[in-house]
Amino acid sequence: MKEALINIFKIEELKKKIFITLALLIVYRIGCFIPTPGVDTFALSQYFEKLAKSGMQTLFGIMNLFTGGALMKSSIFALGIMPYISSSIIMQFLVAIIPSLAQLAKEGKAGYEQINQYTRYLTLILCFVQGFFLSIWLSNDNNFGGIRIVPQKGFLFIFTTIITLTAGTVFIMWLGEQIQERGIGNGISLIIATSIVSRLPISLYHLFLLYSPFDPTKRQISTLTVVALLVLWIFATAAVIFFTQGQRKIPIQYGKRIIGRRVYGGQSTYLPIRVDMAGVIAIILAQSVILFPATIATFFPKKIWLIRILQGFLQERGIGYHVFFIILIIFFMYFYTAMIFNPTEVANALKKNGGIIPGIPTGRPTAQYLDFVTTRIVFLGTLYICAIAVLPNFIMSMFKVPSYDIASFFGGTTLLILVGVILDTMRQIEGQLFIRHYDGFIKSGSLRGRR
Repeated sequence: MKEALINIFKIEELKKKIFITLALLIVYRIGCFIPTPGVDTFALSQYFEKLAKSGMQTLFGIMNLFTGGALMKSSIFALGIMPYISSSIIMQFLVAIIPSLAQLAKEGKAGYEQINQYTRYLTLILCFVQGFFLSIWLSNDNNFGGIRIVPQKGFLFIFTTIITLTAGTVFIMWLGEQIQERGIGNGISLIIATSIVSRLPISLYHLFLLYSPFDPTKRQISTLTVVALLVLWIFATAAVIFFTQGQRKIPIQYGKRIIGRRVYGGQSTYLPIRVDMAGVIAIILAQSVILFPATIATFFPKKIWLIRILQGFLQERGIGYHVFFIILIIFFMYFYTAMIFNPTEVANALKKNGGIIPGIPTGRPTAQYLDFVTTRIVFLGTLYICAIAVLPNFIMSMFKVPSYDIASFFGGTTLLILVGVILDTMRQIEGQLFIRHYDGFIKSGSLRGRR
């Protein structure tokens, strides 16, 4: 590891890419502290702190985590990069459903750029919609227990907020593209990971207050609990790394073809089937579905019996909550896998290029075999994703950790994103070192990033 870090700074181009990446990420973090005009940021921060202590999860809490606290500060980056992520997921679904978009996706780089442009347009629409509802939410004092978050309400505040938040998200999207082109790693993923890591010091501070080493009388968790949490975090991180890199290699044999005086093909390769094809996407979609009613419930008085039942269901996080959450994850795991991996198309592509799976006839039998393997591999991935998804709630109930900000670093989307981004960035740096004949992070084997 030490040699790899030294080798990185021996390569001028790689060193430049890393510095550009760090500089752009710093610009992003500075923007997270620039407030949106017309909002009492102190009162809004108090509301989010109260929400975190109550243990009540809403979409606003998830958005605040993914924006690195920008929503809590009501900064110009309050929407973060989530509108772009949502647009990308929607476009993936549309590509699988609409034939014209599916054909466009097969046209190579030109088609990819056109779909990416559609994704940007959809991001703008989502920013306008989310900015409008966020400004309405901030303007309603009843949502904050009578606390006045917006001193001067009206059309001007709503219009200014929509334009400011939309411009902020577009600027973040531009930063991500600049990192992708001029820096190292996936720009959008690095921005999300930076937002999550920025919450780590606050979470550690809250954990420190719970342990209270200087005043045992105020201690809420024991030393044994802290040690158990550390061991569990190490185990969970190792498990995520193992499954993120896990894949089933299906051998592919290409037949020889003679064109003129040249012989083509004849080589052996493999088709990788990843264990976590959907991965973090399944958890994000499941969380969005299960937390959407809780978010809507915050707009209504608690006197309504249905609202009290809904909030109690989500706050207690009992067996019913976890069963419903797991069912949603299983559904989205298989649904998203079916959207991005079509066994029939893969079988036809192999047949067209002269590739076969040894022992399996080409055409429909190959498609059936791929579907058989994928279904069982995804089942293993589903068990793993469900375990990681419910781990934060398990920690909150088992170890009496009151804050979701602390528990989220032990599993769920937070751990999956952090590990995935680190592996992907290390893989790209490893490739840069390898092509220049330098030793990388590992001496043997290969370092695989995310899909």
